[in-house]
Amino acid sequence: MNLPKLHSITKKILVALVGGFLMIFLLFHMTANLFILRHDDGAWYSAFCHFMGTNWLVKIMEIGLLGFIALHILLTLWLALTNRLARPVRYHKASKSKTHTTSKLMIWTGILIFACLIFHFCDFYFVKLGWVKGEYMVKVEKLQDEEMMQMMQFAQQMQVTPEELVNQMEEQAQMYGDESEDMSYIASMRDKLAVINIIEQAYEKNNFSADRQWIRHLSYDDRQTLRKIMPESDPEPDFYFMAREKFSHWHIVLGYLVFFVIIFMHMRHAFPSAFQTLGLNNYKYNNIIEILGKIYTWIVVLGFAAVPILVYLGL
Repeated sequence: MNLPKLHSITKKILVALVGGFLMIFLLFHMTANLFILRHDDGAWYSAFCHFMGTNWLVKIMEIGLLGFIALHILLTLWLALTNRLARPVRYHKASKSKTHTTSKLMIWTGILIFACLIFHFCDFYFVKLGWVKGEYMVKVEKLQDEEMMQMMQFAQQMQVTPEELVNQMEEQAQMYGDESEDMSYIASMRDKLAVINIIEQAYEKNNFSADRQWIRHLSYDDRQTLRKIMPESDPEPDFYFMAREKFSHWHIVLGYLVFFVIIFMHMRHAFPSAFQTLGLNNYKYNNIIEILGKIYTWIVVLGFAAVPILVYLGL
C-alpha cells in the first residue's frame, strides 16, 4: 500500500497544531454552553446562537472548524497507519514502557470521539442544516408583512376569519371577471394563510420568548412553510429549548457523560503531547505543563458535564 510521502515528524506537528486549535475551540464551546444554565428563557444562549448562525465571518470559520476536525482525524489515522506499516512484523514479546495509558489509547479514544460527534451533530448541527428535524424559532418582526397584517385587520373588522375573507375575495373576482393581477394577489394571500395560521397558533399557545421578540416551538413543517412563503423570515433552530428538552432524559445525559469521559482521556494526553511535539517543553517547565494540562482538561470536561447534569436536576 502506497501512501503519500510525508515525514513522520511533519505529520505529528500538523496533528499537534490542529489539535491545539480544537482545544481552544472546546474551551470557547464550553463557555457558550454555560449560557443554557441561565434562567432567562434562553435570551443569552439564543442571542449567541443567532449571532453564530447569521454572521458571515462565523460561517466561514464554521466551515474551517469542520475542515480542521476532518484534517485532525485523517492525519492521526495516516500517522498511525504509516507507523504500523513501518514495522509490519510485531514484537514477539510486548515491551513494558512507562507510557501513560491514555497515550496508548489515543487512537481508540479519537475514533470513539468521532463516533460520538456524529450523534452530537444529529442532535444539533444537522438540525441547523435541515438534515434532521427539530424545533425552530423565528423573529416576530420578520413575519410583519404589511399586506398580510392589513388582511388580518380587515378580516377582524368584517368579523370573519382570514380564510373566509380570501374565499369571498376570490368569489367576487371570479364573478366580476377581474384581471389576472387580482387573482395573483389573491393566490399570494391564500399562501400567506398558512403563515397567519402559524401566528394565530403562537398566540393561542403563547409560544413567545419572554421579550416577545421570537415565536418559538415551530415544527419542521412550520419552518418549511415559512421558508417557502416568506424566505426572508429564515427560521432558526431553537437550540436552547432542544438542549433543555434532551437533557431532561436520563439516558441522553448518561450518553453525553460517557462522551465527556472519552474526551477527558483523549485531552489528558493531547495537551502535554502537543507541547512536546512542537518543541515547547523543557525539563524546567514539564511539571508546569503537566499541571496546566490537568487544570485545562478538568475545567473543560466539568464545564461541559455541568450543563446536562444541572438541567436534568431542574437547575
